Amino acid sequence: MDTVPALLRIDALTKIHGAGCDACVALTGPQAGANVCPRCGSVVACADVSLEVQAGEIFGIVGESGSGKTTVLRCLYGDEAPTSGRAYLAPFDEGRADLFAASPQRRYYIRTHLLGMVYQSPALGLRMDFSSGANIAERLLVVGDRHFGRIRGRARALLERTEVPFARIDEPPRRFSGGMQQRVQIAKALANDPPVLLFDEVTTGLDVSVQARVLDLIRELRRRLRVAMIVVSHDLGVIRLLAQRTAVMKDGRIVEVGLTDQILEDPQRPYTQLLVSAQL
Repeated sequence: MDTVPALLRIDALTKIHGAGCDACVALTGPQAGANVCPRCGSVVACADVSLEVQAGEIFGIVGESGSGKTTVLRCLYGDEAPTSGRAYLAPFDEGRADLFAASPQRRYYIRTHLLGMVYQSPALGLRMDFSSGANIAERLLVVGDRHFGRIRGRARALLERTEVPFARIDEPPRRFSGGMQQRVQIAKALANDPPVLLFDEVTTGLDVSVQARVLDLIRELRRRLRVAMIVVSHDLGVIRLLAQRTAVMKDGRIVEVGLTDQILEDPQRPYTQLLVSAQL
């Protein structure tokens, strides 16, 4: 039986903050219990991270603070430059070209056309003093759409899809609740129909009822649009609800990866067992 090619593949992604040395990777990680190199003091945010995401799949990355999960998203989206590693996305040069090696112009294309990012802090993903409609319009303008009526109509459709009242299209997100700001972020990320959406701790700091609405929205978007997603969270409850497969990270490394239900019901690695038992 032929294997279905992955929509997104990341190979051996490594990000080191600091000068780095030839011992950084060997002297850090779960076996060392730290991600700071004892020889040179550099921080190994992540190392040798490899994963694949299929079309229409929600892939979860879970781990404690400092495990490196957000760094993976930031490198993929282009907020940070990886130290080494490769990434391939099927719609980009038919999956043959390394995203990380692309020119700045092509990286900008990847960021604006092929990926959508929803940050933990809405202030990173939105212009808080622009209207919610203008935030979406900004995303559309970068792909060359200049038709006011068409842009306005697209903004309205996206806000309605993400449960933001159209009556508030001309209000700035700074006037919105945290949950509504996140929904505007999601609407903006969807504007150009990217094949992959990246979610970084999108429910952190939200009330439980608001969290539930945001999670329901993400599940509904996946069902209706069949867009692939990577969801990063420290909360196993979020990962259980959303992800079909999950990678567990600690000290910058993936320590376990597999079907979410299998990982949560029968974790194989000691750290995963500790993580699951701590959140039961």
